[in-house]
Amino acid sequence: MTQHFVARDAENGTIVANRVTVASRRLDRAVGLLGRSQLEAGEALWITPCHGVHTWFMRFSIDIIAMDADGVVVDAVSTLKPWRMRLPKPGAYSVLELPAGTLLTTPVKVGDRIQIQ
Repeated sequence: MTQHFVARDAENGTIVANRVTVASRRLDRAVGLLGRSQLEAGEALWITPCHGVHTWFMRFSIDIIAMDADGVVVDAVSTLKPWRMRLPKPGAYSVLELPAGTLLTTPVKVGDRIQIQ
């Protein structure tokens, strides 16, 4: 059974995702969201370690939050379309992939700290 976590913005208490799946093994990180047709509201994939992402071969857009080792947001992108790449940002250690549009409805910004519990 897959264990899910909650991602919360520590600055304002906003829940960013309440069903976070962790991809920490090499194979899980390599596969990521391939094979999925969408992410439901509240779902997320936390890829760790991860410095940058691509959406090659994906069938849907995603939002991404790149964080340093302490969970501080170093990059946030809304609606990264399929067949795109987001190059690593300095200090990036992990990436949270979210349904497209999530960042438009949450106050997450660079400098905030994301807690995954």
